[in-house]
Amino acid sequence: MSDALDDSAAMRLALDCAQHSIGLSEPNPRVGCVIIGRDGREIARGHTREAGGPHAEIVALRAARDAGRDVRGATVHVTLEPCSHHGRTPPCCGALVEAGVGRVVAATVDPNPLVAGRGFAGLRDAGIAVETLDGSAFADASRELNIGFFSRMQRGRPWVRMKIAASLDGRTALDDGRSQWITGEAARADGHAWRRRAGAVLTGVGTVLEDDPRLDVRLVETARQPLRVVVDSRLETPPGARIVSPPGDVLIYAATGTGPRADALRERGVQILALPGAGGKVDLSAMLRDLAAREINELHVEAGHKLNGSFVRDGLVDEFLIYLAPKLIGAGRGMAAVGPLADLADAPALAYAGIERIGDDLRILARPRHAAP
Repeated sequence: MSDALDDSAAMRLALDCAQHSIGLSEPNPRVGCVIIGRDGREIARGHTREAGGPHAEIVALRAARDAGRDVRGATVHVTLEPCSHHGRTPPCCGALVEAGVGRVVAATVDPNPLVAGRGFAGLRDAGIAVETLDGSAFADASRELNIGFFSRMQRGRPWVRMKIAASLDGRTALDDGRSQWITGEAARADGHAWRRRAGAVLTGVGTVLEDDPRLDVRLVETARQPLRVVVDSRLETPPGARIVSPPGDVLIYAATGTGPRADALRERGVQILALPGAGGKVDLSAMLRDLAAREINELHVEAGHKLNGSFVRDGLVDEFLIYLAPKLIGAGRGMAAVGPLADLADAPALAYAGIERIGDDLRILARPRHAAP
């Protein structure tokens, strides 16, 4: 028999459960649920499965049923407000009411306008006690875990994470473009773990032509492959490029979507969308809005210094994921072509969100000072 759990211990366990939804539940949020009986002991737990599959609360209720455990009067600890609308699946609120639970403790409110407090209201109307932990460390952890979902719901665009591998002196490649490999195996595997949590991985046509990357997730296990996106104004992506090959879907944003090059790419199953911007380039802001409409929560950017610079200059980067290798390259390509600046005060101001050693390399998470989960 497990020890009795208080609300804090149960919510920590629910957050641990929610981690298992990474790379699985997109575009739905990553949610964990733990049901605690009247005696304070765990009855069941669960996490949200693939889109169209059961949400965390349903998984936990089914686990309790299969184990022959009674949930009437139990307390349900869930990392996000239970849904109240009928989407790909029936609403979780109705299932909780039908099960006869006595209390629901949620880390934070669901930002989805279709929910946004309605789930709590429905539970209270059914006589179920509801407590929300907004303002707590649990709420912060839930929002951080679902940072892309909150971004899409509240801003209408994905959370943009820019991944860069560089030397200690900030070089991402030699002058001739060679960059494999600046960082070690541990950092590369860690980078794939961050790819796994994204709804889409994006690069530019320059990287496609120079490195011929696959941009899939292969160094860590994953239940799904993110959408692969190429910013290619003039449709120069070769139909035989490795990024066009399985697994996963490929989407190219271009300034034009017609012509023989477009036809050849479409024959390979590539989606092409024309979003022309200034100077014959792709309109990056419009691209982010379109990706949000495609239900992309987190966009993982792995591009060259030119496209990186465009994202930075347009103020579109929410987070920098930088791996620094303990080596000096000297002359070579930088992280992002953002200069020259007229004054140091014009430099984008960042704040460190995390620093950790990964193998022999250093992983830095940094965010613009105005960015927040």
